[in-house]
Amino acid sequence: MKNQKLAYTLAGFVILFWGTSATAFKTGLRYLNFLQLLFWASLFAMVILFVVLLVQGKLSEVFQITKKELGWSILLGFLNPFLYYFVLFKAYNLLPAQVAQPLNYVWPIILVLLSVPILGQKLKPKNIIALIISFIGVIFISSQGSFAIFSKSNPLGVGLALASSLVWASFWLFNVRNGVKDEVVKLFLNFSFATLFGLLAGLLSEGFWNVPANGIYSAAYIGAFEMGITFVLWLKALNYAENTAKLSNVIYLVPFVALIFIKLVLGETVYWTTIVGLVFIIGGIVYQQIKPRVVS
Repeated sequence: MKNQKLAYTLAGFVILFWGTSATAFKTGLRYLNFLQLLFWASLFAMVILFVVLLVQGKLSEVFQITKKELGWSILLGFLNPFLYYFVLFKAYNLLPAQVAQPLNYVWPIILVLLSVPILGQKLKPKNIIALIISFIGVIFISSQGSFAIFSKSNPLGVGLALASSLVWASFWLFNVRNGVKDEVVKLFLNFSFATLFGLLAGLLSEGFWNVPANGIYSAAYIGAFEMGITFVLWLKALNYAENTAKLSNVIYLVPFVALIFIKLVLGETVYWTTIVGLVFIIGGIVYQQIKPRVVS
């Protein structure tokens, strides 16, 4: 049953939870290294999704997937959450939250670019213009408030933040080929394999099991409200929505909400270049989605 009001209510919680993610990442990285945070957050998300499937009576569907679907789940679990958060958390280690978070948001532009070689779609002039607009935003954000462009910039951190968008976009392109029908089952399998990959990577590093309590709390929050519960809420919101396109647009409020938490909780001084750059990036994404008017 469609219920647009309920859809927007659920989307509001999604915006709030995802808006706290950048702050939660930086907080968690105070107590854990990026591999530890990746493993424990993925583990908590996997447990939460297990409970969701149990309550929904869909747990049996996990054991009904084919070998081909299992192969896709392993690949997709490696791409996201494992590789995506592996790269993203490292970027947050190197950059202020207000820089890493918006740079990660260019993935819709990268998604269109990747669809050319992967899906055989054509690149339109509008896509190129949108890319240029968003790239201007990247330059502003990377400058970190300095008129001497890039004087404060961390090239590796910026590169990793942009690379995380590349991984995220690649994941969504390959995800359409996954034959698993139920989205929550997909998520559970992805996080299960990501947890395994995170464990294997962590065991190769020193001090992996040296985990303070504050680190566990942060990982639990991220696993619940950046990953597990919030993805389920977003899927529910889309199911209730009468117009999914309009609902999807509200998600662009997330980076602006994130700046509020970054300022209030982390105490970062929000650079004017961050706000201007974010407007350019979102502007490029929105411009790319505008459909041409049909003249009758």
